Amino acid sequence: MGTVVDAPAVVTEKEVVAENMLGDKKVTVVFVLGGPGSGKGTQCSNIVEHFGFTHLSAGDLLRAEIKSGSENGTMIENMIKEGKIVPSEVTIKLLQQAMIKNENDKFLIDGFPRNEENRAAFENVTKISPAFVLFFNCSEEEMERRLLGRNEGRVDDNIETIRKRFKVFVESSLPVIEYYDAKDKVKKIDAAKPIPEVFEDVKAIFAPYAKYVIIYQAT
Repeated sequence: MGTVVDAPAVVTEKEVVAENMLGDKKVTVVFVLGGPGSGKGTQCSNIVEHFGFTHLSAGDLLRAEIKSGSENGTMIENMIKEGKIVPSEVTIKLLQQAMIKNENDKFLIDGFPRNEENRAAFENVTKISPAFVLFFNCSEEEMERRLLGRNEGRVDDNIETIRKRFKVFVESSLPVIEYYDAKDKVKKIDAAKPIPEVFEDVKAIFAPYAKYVIIYQAT
């Protein structure tokens, strides 16, 4: 018969856990990267539910800041309207604030860093290096099929837009993945498989973060 107890606060697997200081707060950060349609959003929800992480989307934080009507939000909105790229430092500050305010100490950062400049700025500003990068690897053909299946709009326009997004991902985000791969910090997931099978692979990676462990006692 097993007794359910809280899992240890610190997980010892060095390839999985890298605790860092954020102000006076220790946090564990996992970057989640994958092309549009790779299914990372669905799997982030599963990780939050099963492993107690907080999901931070850089895009959601920027949109929330704009919606707040703050001076910073107005600046972000104007930059986007003018077709300018929001500076890395602006996004990083929002991520920092979200991590400090949240009581949790485990974070999935989704869709960031988008490029090498983002990556270098994040590490320089926060002094945080991710525990690892969770990379949802999926063919462009499969991602295109999924994205078109979601959308009921004009197919030709959508294909053109989707393929531009793929091009940006390959040119901008793959160098980030290659950088961390050279440091043996990339956990690659075959995201072309059905959702339940993908999550089985995700669970194997996040097992050290399970909320509870079972201690079996001899009878």
